[in-house]
Amino acid sequence: MEKADVGRKILSANETYALKNKQLLARHGKRCFNMISSPGSGKTSLLVRTITDIGGSLRIGVIEGDLQTDLDAERIRATHAPAIQINTDGACHLSASQVNRALDQLPVESLDMVIIENVGNLVCPSAFELGEDGKIVVLSVAEGDDKPVKYPGIFAKSKVLLVNKIDLLKGALVDFDLDRVRTDARRLNHSIEIFPVSAKTGEGMQAWYDWLKNQVHPQ
Repeated sequence: MEKADVGRKILSANETYALKNKQLLARHGKRCFNMISSPGSGKTSLLVRTITDIGGSLRIGVIEGDLQTDLDAERIRATHAPAIQINTDGACHLSASQVNRALDQLPVESLDMVIIENVGNLVCPSAFELGEDGKIVVLSVAEGDDKPVKYPGIFAKSKVLLVNKIDLLKGALVDFDLDRVRTDARRLNHSIEIFPVSAKTGEGMQAWYDWLKNQVHPQ
């Protein structure tokens, strides 16, 4: 019983900060998305390519979550986009209070959008709201096509599914059924947008860019 009370208190405190974040972003008229995936799916590579390709038309700031190091934040900063690193020291997800402190360090007024790159994990981050407008789940083809079935929570909650590393499908380098992923993801979430992409080659990225731009400048 005590454990349940502690869990409720943690979630309640997180919700308070998530609301503060949402209000801050709304006050400035900025969009914010929470990117979640397993380690190694290519989140940072996707963000680097995205910012490099469309940084002139969409000003993106990034909040980077990792257990240790600022390697990913440095990769983002190399694109000349602002990035704030959060090290969780072993925690499996970012908290809304951590994001709140990071937002204070970002030049939010001069941005169009903030993207939070959460800690690599398909389970824990999906349970914690950060004040975002929506979640983006990344699945690489190297991970297998059973992930929507095995980890339904994050796929059910996400606005977008980026299926990354589709260049590996050429030459049958991996066994991955894209149709199965589409079917399973839409069974959980009929409105989820699905973009098969390759951060390495650029294949499919334009559709993803168009979706991002439409979040800021709806057509």
